[in-house]
Amino acid sequence: MDEEIAADTTFLIDLQRSSRNRSGVAARQFLERYDGSRFSLSVIALGEFAAGFADERDAALVEIRRHFAVLPLDEAVGLTYRTIFRELRRAGTLIGANDLWIAATALRHGLPLVTANHIEFSRIRQLRVLRY
Repeated sequence: MDEEIAADTTFLIDLQRSSRNRSGVAARQFLERYDGSRFSLSVIALGEFAAGFADERDAALVEIRRHFAVLPLDEAVGLTYRTIFRELRRAGTLIGANDLWIAATALRHGLPLVTANHIEFSRIRQLRVLRY
């Protein structure tokens, strides 16, 4: 498959775990199924993932930064956030602020989002959610 896919923090964490033990093997298998695809992540997902490391030069963090393009926040992402927030608040199904930013970034760039947190992200009707 050859497409661009945005990754949620849960995917990054499970990918890191797969290099240490078998608990994140589903993330590694997803990468293999989507061989040839380009992977990116919101700067918010990068921040969440990076928060788990004492040093930004940690090999696992460097590896993610080398292989995943980082998508910045811009005006269009901010306005997409607004739309999602208002729809979810009206429906009484708000999700966490960081997840809203991650979803808004994926939507702004027209990308599906790979995540283990499919229940919350699936509340956003415009977002294509990929499970692993």
